Amino acid sequence: MIPKSDYHMHTPLCNHAEGEPRLYVEQAIRIGLEEMGFSDHAPLVSHEDLRYTMRRDELSLYHEEIERVRAAYPQIRILTALEADYLPGFEDKTRELLAGYPYDYVIGSVHFIGNWAFDDPEQRSHWENREVEKVYSDYYDLLRRAASSGLYDIMGHVDLVKKFGHRPRRDFSDEIRKTAKVFKDTGVVVELNTSGLRKPVGEIYPSLEVLRFYREAGVPITFSSDAHSPADVGRDFDKAVLHAKEAGYRDYVLFEKRKISGKVSLV
Repeated sequence: MIPKSDYHMHTPLCNHAEGEPRLYVEQAIRIGLEEMGFSDHAPLVSHEDLRYTMRRDELSLYHEEIERVRAAYPQIRILTALEADYLPGFEDKTRELLAGYPYDYVIGSVHFIGNWAFDDPEQRSHWENREVEKVYSDYYDLLRRAASSGLYDIMGHVDLVKKFGHRPRRDFSDEIRKTAKVFKDTGVVVELNTSGLRKPVGEIYPSLEVLRFYREAGVPITFSSDAHSPADVGRDFDKAVLHAKEAGYRDYVLFEKRKISGKVSLV
């Protein structure tokens, strides 16, 4: 059994993904998904960096491409979403951008600590001059601020900070527990993101240990491949289901018009 939905995938508009949207849809149909959501990287509202995101004037093209495949493939439900970076001080600009289209959900991600894109392979060497514990502390603080902003429905890869295998020496359970409470209180959902299995850390986001904190807090989940190529749609979802069950989850949620529209049993 695999989940019926994959809520995190990209398009070439973000400049670091490959494959036309129709190829992602065809792969989703091939593996038996009933629902999928494109959630490409939203334009950065702080500055423009075409290594990571589409341009602001490409948003309408993004929407049109999704509408085109939705019409061409009526046998699968295709949702329109964005993955939007949380950038402190730019909340109003982010809110304005997200208000410009009736998205089905918005994934909130933390990729930047200050001006440092800590998960960017090109900036990996910067870890050598950073205190790992401070990076983790800053990361979890930003996750909580992101959830509290009210901008997002789903929080993306919520332990992305581990991507290159850096681990803090001290126990971060209290930080994660505090973050899980904020997620619960603000009503956001956590994604199980299998792309971590394809990264140096070789582990689903979030780890089983971290996911258990969210389960204990009562935070719902969705499933995501974070596909940047069609072949990765739904990839390793069998492992993700086992991961969720081991953490104690018995269902996952679906979205429509930025609201949870239903639950699907995992048992």
